[in-house]
Amino acid sequence: MDLAAFADELLQTSSTPDYPNAVNGLQLENRSPIRRIAAAVDFSTRAIQGAVEKGANFLIVHHGMFWSGIGPFSGPSYRTLRMLMENDIAVYSSHLPLDRHPTLGNNARLASELGLTVTGSFARFQDIFIGVSGESDIETTSLIARAREFAKSYGDVRTSVVPSGRRTKKWGMCSGAGASAETLNEASTAGIDTLIVGEGPHWTAIHAEEHELTIIYAGHYATETLGVRALAQHLAERYEVPWSFVSAPTGL
Repeated sequence: MDLAAFADELLQTSSTPDYPNAVNGLQLENRSPIRRIAAAVDFSTRAIQGAVEKGANFLIVHHGMFWSGIGPFSGPSYRTLRMLMENDIAVYSSHLPLDRHPTLGNNARLASELGLTVTGSFARFQDIFIGVSGESDIETTSLIARAREFAKSYGDVRTSVVPSGRRTKKWGMCSGAGASAETLNEASTAGIDTLIVGEGPHWTAIHAEEHELTIIYAGHYATETLGVRALAQHLAERYEVPWSFVSAPTGL
């Protein structure tokens, strides 16, 4: 499929390491020419139903068909596969390749949404960096307000303790489940005072307070709506087909 091959080259799919269940690239092919593209964060019944309702037969997702593990096609997994086959819908998934892309990626787009200028990389994974970083001089509460305005359609934005008068001078960003031991250690080493992520474990808020770091948890779902939208629009313009976003917030 030419469209999928082009997306693979654009996103450097074959050379980007990822988690085993990501299975980046074309996960399910179809028979008919692509007439409309749909984009969704997660592969789910809601995403497939949305694609069907919009008349799309090429579904782009960030978390793909095998994200929760490999298992038999029975029960819910059989029902979703049957929906795809009956409606001749192809599925294309891109996880870390889409997180890290310099123009279409979740992190580059989120930085732009928050009015931040990217000057460096962040969130190392094997031999790549998933996230981005930069310098600023803004009241941290103002940055939090920007994040809340961005995410208001998808869920709540939470933060670790924000000291009075805190200003964000150096920030790091990693969308999705970006608050981890690795990213927090990386932030400390780099002198980052504000970390912007999708979500993180409870202990990360304690760690942040103890290490004079502010973490903005902007929502796993919200922070990963941007990449699939950007990729769908880019492909739609190249192949001269319409596209739609299927909104299916998880509340996280």
